[in-house]
Amino acid sequence: MATLPPQPPSPGVGIRRKGPKALPSLPLSAFSPPNSGTGEFFPLPPSPSAVHPAVVVDAHVVVANADASLASWKKETGQDLSGRIGGVVLSLPETDGEKFVAGLQTNGPGVPILSLMVPFELQAAQHGLPPYTSGLSIPLSFSTSFSKATPEAVASLKWALSQGRPVDIDVRTALSDSAFEGFEDLLSKAIADLPSVPPIIISSMLPPPHDLSLSIVKLMKHPSYRSFQSQTAALSLFPELHIKFLPPMWDAPTPATPLTTTAAASEANAKQLKEWKRRVKMYLGPVMEAFGYQRIIFGSFPIPCFGQRVRCG
Repeated sequence: MATLPPQPPSPGVGIRRKGPKALPSLPLSAFSPPNSGTGEFFPLPPSPSAVHPAVVVDAHVVVANADASLASWKKETGQDLSGRIGGVVLSLPETDGEKFVAGLQTNGPGVPILSLMVPFELQAAQHGLPPYTSGLSIPLSFSTSFSKATPEAVASLKWALSQGRPVDIDVRTALSDSAFEGFEDLLSKAIADLPSVPPIIISSMLPPPHDLSLSIVKLMKHPSYRSFQSQTAALSLFPELHIKFLPPMWDAPTPATPLTTTAAASEANAKQLKEWKRRVKMYLGPVMEAFGYQRIIFGSFPIPCFGQRVRCG
């Protein structure tokens, strides 16, 4: 009876018999803290609340007609902000604009003016720059308010954007689902067929109108807050769109900084101020997530009161 030759061992037999492969060892420096004064602890990054910008641009300054030197604005900014202002975006008054511009040219505001916002009507049939702005060396931009989407509004916004200047839009109505669809339609039609679209700034959504009697726990699940989140995400899809972060205009006075009051009043003000900050962060979070910090613009002057949108304290 014939016998078969022995079968050769499989290629992996010898390797398995040698045991597991030795892993490379890490140097001891990988487990040592950096050479600093922290001792045995790794240094932590600075807290975001402790990081302050060296230069601030105030993109929303509104002053009275006779205050071309911005004296009242400088007084209200305080020492912390006034020493860091690198420039302002100044709103041209709707009345006596020529006198205001003359005051700017004569006296000067004392701070760099990066742009002068010229108001225009979104529902008007004809448009044009005021003649007294023709000789200005200050760059011009536009500001308007939105209430409803109409063919006139589309034509007006398209005219403003075709000038190649930034356009600031104040949404002067609560954006229901139908109103928001109209606003999106307005933006889409206005930027259509334009070779280049300048920045479009929304100056009344951060933070939006809010009822302070609504607790934060209920606000998180409230339809108005969910609508704000979805609208913010939808608007972020317009790459030219920016959001302006302004002081809240809610149904109560802004809490004062408790520095020169009694102990009881100081504690109450501090508690109220902390509550306001928590609510502002709730609205700032979705905007940061959708737009990023690159498309959020700071302004120190709140939106004026209008209609029944808010009760100004």
